[in-house]
Amino acid sequence: MPELPEVETVRRGLEKIVKGYTITAAHDLHPRALKPESIAPLKSISGAKIVGLNRRGKFLWFVLDRPQVLVAHLGMSGQFLIHEKNRPEAKHVRAKFELSKNIRKKELVFNDQRTFGWVSVEEITGGIPSSAQHIAKDPFDPSFDREETINKFAKRNIKIKTALLNQEIMSGVGNIYADEALWRSKIHPESRTETMKVLRIKELIENATSVMSEALSVGGTSFDDLYINVNGESGYFERSLSAYGQEGEGCPRCGLEIRRITFANRSSHFCPKCQPTPRASGNR
Repeated sequence: MPELPEVETVRRGLEKIVKGYTITAAHDLHPRALKPESIAPLKSISGAKIVGLNRRGKFLWFVLDRPQVLVAHLGMSGQFLIHEKNRPEAKHVRAKFELSKNIRKKELVFNDQRTFGWVSVEEITGGIPSSAQHIAKDPFDPSFDREETINKFAKRNIKIKTALLNQEIMSGVGNIYADEALWRSKIHPESRTETMKVLRIKELIENATSVMSEALSVGGTSFDDLYINVNGESGYFERSLSAYGQEGEGCPRCGLEIRRITFANRSSHFCPKCQPTPRASGNR
């Protein structure tokens, strides 16, 4: 699933290309393309001008010159692509937007092979669309409160990776960057939040922020063509991964083989030496 670096890469790319364009037509081409909670059909935004693109966590939205916004979640494989004459036509187009600016015209498509992504027309409150109201701020938000977030972690009695993936505590982190942040922090994914010192939680948040920043600088992480940016290009951070997807490979820090365990219906990768199995109890 695209995480913060991938969604932010898409947001930046889209803003450069479509800001200032008017949506002359909007079409939903699949029964699941439009989120059921959408307050209006896609065609209702025809005539709206795109004035910017915003994001919170993994949620992306087009700011329009009207009270409503067009929200999108990429799900597992969602892609926004500009249709180009020299590019093969996307095979899994779920929604299409015809854009115009003076004499220039573009076609923006929402392509989604697995169809877990969606688009939605929504109201906005406090600068945030309805579907993202429950989502916490991410570390790249100018108003992100680090101390408040540390306290949210410290008050939970759950496994640390569960907390790191909880988008209502801190948004943007998914399985890839959770594994990488935990590896950098030398914390086992099954460590309990109630046993962790505040300074360790602070270090983990800082490492999550730094690893996502590094990934963002190279366009995110792509393991296949299910994640590409608006220009059809892949990210390159998979070349720098230390833990995620590295089962059987030597730990870059100590050389011991990286292990993979099942964690909450997904995989979790860690170094058994650098990230030892947590003790049953401890002091904060």
